[in-house]
Parts: sequence; structure tokens; C-alpha cells
Amino acid sequence: MGYGHLDRPAQFLKGVGPKRADALKKLAVGTARDLLYLTPRRYDDASTVRPIDTLHVGLDATARGRVRSSGVIPTRSGLRIFQVVLQDDSGMITCAWPGQPWLDRKIREGDQLLVTGPVKFFHGRQLHPREFTLLARAGKEGDGEGSGEEGQVFVSYPGTDDLPQWVLRRIYELNLDWLLDHAHEEEYLPDDLREDLGLPALRDAFTKLHRPSRTEEAEEGRRRLAFDELFFLQLVQALARHQETEVEPGIVHTRTNRLIRPLHQSLPFQLTGAQARVLREIYQDMTSRRRMNRFLQGDVGAGKTLVALFAMLLALEGGHQAILMAPTELLAEQHALKLGTLLEPLGLSVSLLTGSVKGQAREDILAGLADGKISLVVGTHALIQEGVRFHQPGLVVVDEQHRFGVRQRMALVEGREEGFRPDVLVMSATPIPRSLALTLYGDLDLSILDELPPGRTPVKTLLRSSSRRDEVYAGVRKELDTGRQAYLVYPLVEETESSDLRAATQEHERLSGEVFTDRQVGLLHGKLPPEEKDRVMRAFRDGELDVLVATTVIEVGIDVPNATVMVIEHAERFGLSQLHQLRGRVGRGGGQSWCVLISDPGEMAAERLKVFTRTTDGFEIARADLEIRGQGDLFGSQQHGRDPLLRFADLATDEALLMEARRLARRMVDVDPQLEDPAHARVRDLLEHRHAERLKMWKVG
Repeated sequence: MGYGHLDRPAQFLKGVGPKRADALKKLAVGTARDLLYLTPRRYDDASTVRPIDTLHVGLDATARGRVRSSGVIPTRSGLRIFQVVLQDDSGMITCAWPGQPWLDRKIREGDQLLVTGPVKFFHGRQLHPREFTLLARAGKEGDGEGSGEEGQVFVSYPGTDDLPQWVLRRIYELNLDWLLDHAHEEEYLPDDLREDLGLPALRDAFTKLHRPSRTEEAEEGRRRLAFDELFFLQLVQALARHQETEVEPGIVHTRTNRLIRPLHQSLPFQLTGAQARVLREIYQDMTSRRRMNRFLQGDVGAGKTLVALFAMLLALEGGHQAILMAPTELLAEQHALKLGTLLEPLGLSVSLLTGSVKGQAREDILAGLADGKISLVVGTHALIQEGVRFHQPGLVVVDEQHRFGVRQRMALVEGREEGFRPDVLVMSATPIPRSLALTLYGDLDLSILDELPPGRTPVKTLLRSSSRRDEVYAGVRKELDTGRQAYLVYPLVEETESSDLRAATQEHERLSGEVFTDRQVGLLHGKLPPEEKDRVMRAFRDGELDVLVATTVIEVGIDVPNATVMVIEHAERFGLSQLHQLRGRVGRGGGQSWCVLISDPGEMAAERLKVFTRTTDGFEIARADLEIRGQGDLFGSQQHGRDPLLRFADLATDEALLMEARRLARRMVDVDPQLEDPAHARVRDLLEHRHAERLKMWKVG
């Protein structure tokens, strides 16, 4: 493979050695290549650095100089202030860090500093640094003297206590030329293709990333590395997709309209434009030779179940069976009930198979599935247990994909019998931005229901401070008096010593004992045993409970049309998309519903909550969530550990880049599914050696 140079352990690079190599491991740097791919933390453009003699009070500025003297000054109030005198060719200024005396151990006389912050008046001019970068240590080689010429950009890396900024900068100074000389070993894009995409060669990209002459160059370098990340992610998914949809032919379903037309005619409303568009996409897949592998995303109430039912009827029209799998028994029951009601005019029945179905009833369903007498079944993962056989499965619909591992999904689809390769439709009511959907579910084709049926009354969302809690309870009581029900949601199960957050268990006691004394108040949280959770949700659904105190376990829940009000405590603790999912639990019946957020948020959280109260569009909320929270939270556990899913790509801004990466990956796999063409040799090598983990991750889900 010839990647020897960049595989060199970091320990053997100039200025590193065993001790620093250990410290580098904390930054996930184990080889020369890792050092090349380490993402700088920030860039300071020296053209914005002002000479010290021009700094006047009231300015917010960046300056650079050598530390002439330093020390800790105590004040009468007991506050200790770390101060240095910073000098450049034009003059001197005092820099002060109130309450940070420990900096005395970090910053020494003779060090080169870059500081940014406001200039204040305190016994003369003082700069109070918001942030600072130690550019070079006193008396060390390459201490940066004379390198502050116009236009230079100072690069800062994510340092640690064992590996301060100046050490990292020194390591790059000593090794970067050598690293750049070998960067071409990573190149896999032919020049013409790279130029079409408007991306620099890898050597140039790394130069722009680590040694930009202006800050815009750093962005050009980042875009190239972001493209590579996205491309290999999409390539792994394109290979999985090819395996799932092309290798073994799918069923060519035949549409006769024997069931589809009567269902259309029996509906008391028109399909939305989005539903009609998505159905066209699904029918096109199902009537082709390719196996369908589609991801259907829709906002709460956008009518996904109806779309799934039309798809299931297409399978039935050609003599096949249709299967819908839901993550919980309650959701499976809800689907069976809903589908049963819709299919009544057609004289079709729906069977339900969950863990609770026992004895003769279970035997009858298993026999009906095996001999084909049952054509439509809804169930939980009981559908993939030993002993379940299907006669002629044509379509599998998986609800709330993220609640199932890919393995569970595949167990339903991969044959225990010959020719058991039904089409797959995966549904989710959790709106996520298109870019995130394409990244996480790149092996699936994406359909989006982004239109709500007319006539739905939007849920009214209010933001209230904790001082108005009694007023909120009075509003809840008013709804309860008219026979309605309410949810009260909390971020924790039980309070801890260190937390003043209101917790579900304690609040349940308080609310039932002091606030809603004449009402039935239930408690639901994730730590309850499954059968207890089930019992509580059923009691609430059947109207035996008036108020349900809950944690976020109700996020993907059942429909309780009679619940018209939801109060969410400490709303600032939830992500916007999570709040949106919670709000989706009310407003399921006709008439007005309310979602009241109780929060005393800081500035940042207040902005988020305002976005939430302004719109009920789940996709708009998901986009805002991505911009505000960043993608780390959204990837969840995949983001932790040594190899974050995306280090350079930013899904809030890089959607166009992602689409290009996806197009290229799919095109490559379509023409050369095994990547055997000599032109793709480098890509195959990189995939096997650099992205082996990712390949494995996607294979097992």
C-alpha cells in the first residue's frame, strides 16, 4: 500500500519522544497521519493585531508581544489578579486576569503571547484578555520573533495541560514540511474530478489548514477534508445499499387498484401534495426490479401511517404479505387499531403479534402467517422470533427506525427461507435535517413528508417563568375540569443532592398531595419495569388517570386524543427536536391544545426557546437545533470515542458538499460495485485501511 511514511508513530517525529507521544494520545494522535489530520481550534489573523501603542480604552482588540514581567497582585477584597506587562516594538500595556492567579505557573517572562479582549481603564490602560495563545516559550527556538508580518495567520490547536499550545506549535514547526511532502499519499481524487468539484489537492488542503496565509484559506482546506469525510461515509453506505437493493433482485409488485382505489374512495379527505409525491416515489420503487430500501421522514401528524398503508395494499394486490413492526406493544396496538379502522370499509382485517399474544391466539396467527391466510400483520420484535414463518412477504414497514438496531431490522428482512427479500420502508416521526438524514441513513433513499393535512389546529406554545407556576397549574386545572387530561414532563427521574432540578418522582408526590389532590395522578419514567410502564400508559390512554407526570419516555408515545395540555419543566434542558417530539403528544384530537414551557433560561437558551414557540414546523426546528447545538449531540454515542463520525464536515453548512459526495460515491459503486477497476485502487485501499472501522460499523449497524 505504500503508506509507510504517514504511519510512522508520533513518538518518532521531531520534538515528540515517548512522554509527549503519550500526551498526544489524549488528542487521538498516534501517528504522523493523525497529526496531519488534527483540526486547529481557531485562527487569529495577524492583520487584525494592533500595535500596543494604538490600544485605547473602550477598544476590543488583539495584540501580540513579549512578556516583560509577571506576577500576582492581591486586592483588599481577597481577589488575586494575575498581571503581565506585554511589550512590542511600539510600546507596553498591562494585561490582567482577575481571579486567575494559577496562570502564574503557565506564563513566564520572555514568553510570546497573543491576547484578545477589552481595553479598560484601571490605574492606566489595561487589557483584560478573554482568550490568549502562548505563541512561543521564552528562549526556545522558533519563538516567533519577526514572524508577525502583515497577513500571517496564527493557528491554535486543542492543547492539553500536558501539551500546551506552544509545544504543539513547535511540533508542527519542526514536522509540517515533512508531513506535507507525504500528504499526496492520501490523494485519491483525479485532478480533473477534483477541479470539477472546486477542491484543492490534499497537499494544498493541509497547507491551507495548518499554514494559511489568510483565514479564508483555512476554510478552503477544511472544505476539502470535509468532502473526503463525507465521501467515504457515503461510499460505505453506497456499498451497503448496492448489497441490499441490487445484488438480489426485489419483488416486482403489480398494481391492480383492487384495494388501493377503494381505500382512496373511502377516505373523507384528500391526500396532501406531499403524501401523493411520496407515494409516487414508493410505488416507483415497488414496481421496479430493484428492492426498495426507503426512509420516510415526516413531522408529527403528517400522515405517515396512511402512506405506509397504501404501500402495504400494493404488496397485497400482487398476492404478497405486508408486515409493520413497531418498537413497543402499545405502539403496535395503536397501529393495528388505526389500520383496522381505515380498512374496515374494504372488508380487510389486521392481525396483531406481540409478546403478550399467547396460547391458541398465537398459534392461530403463526399458522395464518405461514400459510398466507393472514396478509397484513402488525407487531413488535416478536415478529422476528424463532418459529415465525411468512408465506410470501412483500413489504416490511419499520416504525421509529432509531428504536431498532439495524440488526433487528435486517433480521426481519434477511431470509430464513429462499426468496425472502421483501421491500423495506423505514419510518420516523423525528424530523431531522436533510443533511443529517443523508449522513446517518445514506444507504436508504429519502422521502420527506413536509406538509400537514389541512384543518389541524396547531398546538399553542407558551413560555412562562417559574414564578408563574401557580398560574400554569390553574390553567391545567381548567382543562381538567372540562374532562381533558394533561402531561407534566420533567428532565430527571429523582433529585440528587447536587441538583435543584425538579424531578419526576418528588414532583409526583407533591402534585398528587398538594396541587391536584382531587385528581388521579400517574407517574411514568424510564426506570420503571416495562410492564409497569405499559400499565401506566394504558391507564392514561383509557382515561383512568387525569394527569401523567413523566420524563421523556413519552417522547415517542401513543395517541391520547383527550390530552390537551403539556407542561414541560426546565425546558432549557431539552434539545429543540426533543421538545418538538414531546409537544407532538398533545393536539392529537380536535380542538385547541397547549404546550407550556416553564423555564428561567439564560440568554442562549432563551433564544432557542423563542425559536420553538414561534414555529410548529419540525424540520425548521431540527435545522435550528443543528445550528445551535452542533452535530455532536445529534450523532449521540457515535460522536464519542477515538474516531468521531465527522471532524471537518459541518452538516449545518455543508449540505451541497454532502450531495456531491453522495453523487460521486453512488456513481462509483453503480459502475464498479467491487471497486476492482485500477482507477479505484487507491479508493479501495483507503477504504480498507483508513475506514475499516466505519465499514464494520455500517455492516453491523
